[in-house]
Amino acid sequence: MPNRRSAPAIRADVPKDPLSLVRARADALYRSAIECCRQHDRAAKLHRDDVEPELEHQHMDALCAMCDGSLSEMAEAYEAAAADVHPEQDESWWHKANGLWHASREYQRRHAGCDDMSKKMSGKHTPEQLRAMQMEYELEASALLALRHAAEAYRKTRPELS
Repeated sequence: MPNRRSAPAIRADVPKDPLSLVRARADALYRSAIECCRQHDRAAKLHRDDVEPELEHQHMDALCAMCDGSLSEMAEAYEAAAADVHPEQDESWWHKANGLWHASREYQRRHAGCDDMSKKMSGKHTPEQLRAMQMEYELEASALLALRHAAEAYRKTRPELS
């Protein structure tokens, strides 16, 4: 057996071009954002129904939490890949991907704010607390809508994603 070191294996799934990696991460962020919006839409429809099958609600909440976690991880992965990369040309997908990243972070921030407020409020609520909670939920819904719009804007620059 020879005593020499072999060259490290190059992974086929990692592009050599940093801009290609950023674009691949942006595509993954897009897919995650779309799935997150879709699952939250399903949850909203389920919660509107009069019949409340508890098991289905538990599973839907778990799916939404998983999608939120995926969105957070994809946003972090995009941020890491895009931090030191600057396209030489004015790439439209680049601007839309950055907008999607910002919308993802804003949604995560609003969602975390709602979760924190919900955990802190137990028992009786004052009218002011309920108004504040309603405002937080409306801001979260607005952030989810902005995420949906940012994802759609990104998709228009990358028609192959459809």
